[in-house]
Amino acid sequence: MQVISETSQFDLNIEEILESWEIYDGLREIISNALDEQLLTDTKEIEITQVDDNTWFVRDYGRGIHYQHLTMNENEEKIDHPNTIGKFGIGLKDALATFYRKDVECIIQSKYGDISVSKSQKHGFEEIETLHAIVSPPTDPEMIGTKVTVSNITAEDLDKAKKLFLKFSDEKLLEANEYGQILEKNSTQASNIYINGVKVAEEENFLLSYNITSLTKKIKDALNRERINVGRSAYSGRIKRILLSSENEVVAEKLVDDLNSFGDYHDEMTWLDVQDHAVRILNTRGEYLFASSQETMNSTDAIDHAKNAGMKVITIPDRLRDRVRDSEDIAGNTIRDLTEFNREYEESYEYTFIEIEDLSDHEKWMYNKKDEIFQIIGGKPYSVSEVKISETIRKDMTGFSDADGVYEPNDQTIIIKRDQLDKLQDYVGTLLHEIAHATSGRSDVDRAFELELTRLMGVVGAELLKNS
Repeated sequence: MQVISETSQFDLNIEEILESWEIYDGLREIISNALDEQLLTDTKEIEITQVDDNTWFVRDYGRGIHYQHLTMNENEEKIDHPNTIGKFGIGLKDALATFYRKDVECIIQSKYGDISVSKSQKHGFEEIETLHAIVSPPTDPEMIGTKVTVSNITAEDLDKAKKLFLKFSDEKLLEANEYGQILEKNSTQASNIYINGVKVAEEENFLLSYNITSLTKKIKDALNRERINVGRSAYSGRIKRILLSSENEVVAEKLVDDLNSFGDYHDEMTWLDVQDHAVRILNTRGEYLFASSQETMNSTDAIDHAKNAGMKVITIPDRLRDRVRDSEDIAGNTIRDLTEFNREYEESYEYTFIEIEDLSDHEKWMYNKKDEIFQIIGGKPYSVSEVKISETIRKDMTGFSDADGVYEPNDQTIIIKRDQLDKLQDYVGTLLHEIAHATSGRSDVDRAFELELTRLMGVVGAELLKNS
């Protein structure tokens, strides 16, 4: 581009002045241009420096602005780059118009020339005055990049402008993926929604802040000239996609902990698929048990056992409980709900079996009554291979009390706790109970199991009455 050799001016052709813009809106555009140039040229960090009480400059170290940039309606280079902030090439002109209206002096300097603004008669329409760029030979022909000096602004103006940029915020990056970034918001503030690092909205009831870096057509269409107050309907789908692409345990824990607020969720947790995904991430850590509120009340033994084993119990909504049942986490592990926890417990438990010859004479006599019981009910069921005696027995995590017997379907074995051999009624009752599990294939507190147990008691009772 040619260096300006003499002062000239040209009409900025701003057809509509943004009356709602404040000084910080204009400063936002100056900072945006500097950040975009840094990104496009991969040059060093921009500088924002105070000169005196009311004068500041914004400096980048890119290629340097030329007055011809002010004639562009669109910047193809920025449009083609997915992560630049500006797209339409008119933000700088809007900023200059705002500064002029607000009595802010602005000088733009590069090796190509110095640019300021003033009102002059419009060419061909002498009765009309419009804003013109005044272009002078460069003060520093060797300057690298662009330096924009603004005077008659306050530190508050600049601070407001900087707060519109993720780069200058104190929000901690938790995770980045192909769709954007998840940020830990400042606890005293609303959540911020950024698009390519520029704030476009605030969310009062979001748990986290977000920076969208992969824009959908809906977002592009919603980005207005001012790039502020973009509606949730434009970006909510992309935020959901950012969360569903997350594999970060810290993010998952924050989301799942929010579920424990018993319905007083942040808005992200009203999305069932986000709840589901958070559970699938967190489950990979192997230290969580997920249960509905009803399950935590009805299965206190299991919950206490899980806590004693060092697990954190997460209460989840019923519809999420139904969704994750018998499903896998992102690593292919089964989600640990109460059913899975009980299965793990059963597989890890080691019984203390007693050989029949080591039983007392009374215990042997009692044990051998099993054959008579089988005969009464029509013979030993095909689903029972043997009956064993154990000194210890695992708790029934789906019930409400300590177990006296267990049916192990994998090897079709009924296991009776040794102390049940003390009294005949205890032994018979426990054996019938476990036979009912074997023949029904169902667990306690199940209608099919209860019907089968009732049937067995009826058979035994009828046989006893018949022989009385």
